[in-house]
Parts: sequence; structure tokens; C-alpha cells
Amino acid sequence: MAELIKIYEENPSPKAIKQAVDILRNGGLIIYPTDTVYGLGCDITNTAALEKIARIKGVKLEKSNFSFIVEDLSNLSEYATLNNQNFKLLKRNLPGPYTFILPGSSKLPAVFKKKKTVGIRVPNNAIAKAIVNELGNPIVSTSIKDEDEVLEYTTDPSLILEKWEKLVDAVIDGGYGDNQASTVIDLTGEQPEVIREGKGSLEIF
Repeated sequence: MAELIKIYEENPSPKAIKQAVDILRNGGLIIYPTDTVYGLGCDITNTAALEKIARIKGVKLEKSNFSFIVEDLSNLSEYATLNNQNFKLLKRNLPGPYTFILPGSSKLPAVFKKKKTVGIRVPNNAIAKAIVNELGNPIVSTSIKDEDEVLEYTTDPSLILEKWEKLVDAVIDGGYGDNQASTVIDLTGEQPEVIREGKGSLEIF
């Protein structure tokens, strides 16, 4: 059964952050807040945990479109290939409610080696960034959807726990989440292409 870990975004408790990271390091799954909707995540280096998320989402891991949650752009070259123009675009808009689709790097973890593209997120949320910082590498993440198409996303952590308690190891209660997902921008072509309108107003130029 999952535990509910309360963390305040204004001042994330190092002890609670470590508790969440210990779960990730042990191959656990967490649901955690971002600057958009709550996400389901695991340690990018743990293949068994990645496979668990893929099973929950009903997809093959090698064909999944999970996002990589990173703290900042400093180690991005390990996971994606960036030209100067795209780097400037990311720097202008991140952290923020955007997922950028970029060409995958040759240094990707083995399980993602066949992926030609990766989705990169740097959420403007102190809890998410603190977890990634303490973990020392990205979280692989996907949004949690609700069967109710009117709601689409569950925003109340206690309701999230009720629904997911048998599937994950912890729900990080960072307060009510948003019900609008990130805007997804494809940067693999000649020009940026918005492929999903979501939260945020992208600054391209």
C-alpha cells in the first residue's frame, strides 16, 4: 500500500525529499507534483521500475513516450542532442510547463537506445526539482489521467492515493495539482512545432 508524503513546495523538507528518493532508488514508483498535472515517475536507471510504469500504462517500454524530468539544462547532452537555436529556446522557456521533443543522445540508457526522440521537462516546481537533485539523475515520468474525460486529470492528492495506492509506493502531497497538462513542442524539425496545446505561453523568439 502506498504512503502519502506531505511536502510543502515553499520549503521542501530535506527529510521528506530523501524519503521519496529512497523509494525511487529501491525501484519504487511515486506520484509527485509538477507545475502542471501530477506525474507518475521512477528512477531512469532502474529498468524494473521502468517496466512497471510501462505495464501500468499498457505500452511497450521501448515504444513508450515517457518524459525525462531534469533539474536544469546542465546535463541535457546525456539524454538529448541540442543545437544552439534549440538550446536558446529551452533556456528562454524553462523551467516551465513545457515538454520539448528532442533527438535522443547516443548516451541514453540501454533500454532507450532505440529511441530516436525524447521528451524533456524542467518543471517549475520546487518539489520535483528537489527530488531530481537528490536522486542525481532524471525521473522518467508520465501524466496520471482520470477515466472521467470531464475531469481528465485528478488534482487532489488524497483522491490520487485512493485510486493508485495498490500500484505505486508513495504519493507526494504537494497540494492541489493543475488539471491542464504541459504544452508539447517538437524540436526535431526545421521549425518548432506545437503538437499539444497545454499550459503556458511559449516564447519562441
